[in-house]
Amino acid sequence: MAEKHPTVQAYIDAAPLTVQPVLEHIRTVIHAAVPGAGERISYDMPTITLDGTALVHFAAWKHHIGLYPLPAADEALTAELRPYNTGKGTARFPLDRPVPYELIGRLAHLLAAQRGRGRD
Repeated sequence: MAEKHPTVQAYIDAAPLTVQPVLEHIRTVIHAAVPGAGERISYDMPTITLDGTALVHFAAWKHHIGLYPLPAADEALTAELRPYNTGKGTARFPLDRPVPYELIGRLAHLLAAQRGRGRD
């Protein structure tokens, strides 16, 4: 099945104008947190890859940005994620509140570290 958006940039460009800067910033933050990461579309969502394998997906929905999957987390991070966690390895960041970009960067870094990669 062909993806609706052939590239991450095409996905971002197709998003509502108000959401495009949010998606671009998330993309930038994740790439900064995981140097050398790649990207592609997978499941019709922007997907950041590590060593050619999907690391984290993000997607724009009507009222939130979804981030999938979540890394295994300690108690402090679990508490920080509680307002955004849907219980299925997904974080939902409401678009009517400030997006916690720094948290998203830490999550991406932790996912990479749990895979044996990432900067210290």
